[in-house]
Amino acid sequence: MNLIRQHHISFKNAINGLIWAFTSQPNFKVHFSLSLGAIILGLILQISRVEMTILVLTIVFGLCIELVNTSIEAMTDLITSEWRQEAKIAKDVAAGMMLLVAIGAVVVAGFIFLPKLLNL
Repeated sequence: MNLIRQHHISFKNAINGLIWAFTSQPNFKVHFSLSLGAIILGLILQISRVEMTILVLTIVFGLCIELVNTSIEAMTDLITSEWRQEAKIAKDVAAGMMLLVAIGAVVVAGFIFLPKLLNL
């Protein structure tokens, strides 16, 4: 029974983290909104099951990387409140990670959606 309680607490904490990110992080809201738009477009264009799977996996990966980026920024701010080169590097690299994933997501969306849109 204790194991079930521990998993329940972990699940509750994870949900709280997602709610916090969604309600307090503008970039998470933007990524989520664009992701929802991509899924709706995929449904409208009737993309294949494989394409929808790739799209959903790309979306989940992008949202997870946004959460990692936010976590790194929060931990960096917790460790030091003064300007430090090492803190700047950590934040810049985390932001670069998110930018790279966002560019990749746009490329994936282009591969999936452009041929369908050009055939309309």
